[in-house]
Amino acid sequence: MGYAVRRETSPGVHQDIIDERTYSGDVLRAQSNSREGSGLNNNLSSSNRISIVADPYAYEQAHKIRYVVWRGTKWQVTSVEDGQRPRLILTLGGVYNDQQGEASGISQNPNEYPTS
Repeated sequence: MGYAVRRETSPGVHQDIIDERTYSGDVLRAQSNSREGSGLNNNLSSSNRISIVADPYAYEQAHKIRYVVWRGTKWQVTSVEDGQRPRLILTLGGVYNDQQGEASGISQNPNEYPTS
């Protein structure tokens, strides 16, 4: 998972830096769809729900979670539920775009993540 953490990058300049941490969990719902976008390609979105086993850092910083890497792609986290301790339930949205505005981690090889 990627957390946006505010850090001073040079004197007087603060930026959100992504702090990645590894967690294990379960996919509660795996659903994605494609909708027409404004560009050449359709926008891929998801309404996947993932349950992770959280540590104290994850609970304290839950509001800073920006993305989850699932099946090789960074997915934007749209909501976090913390009512089932020790787990956090994350709802995923569209593909996460990094600070350069590019989609992150999309595999170009369709055989890289076989479904069977």
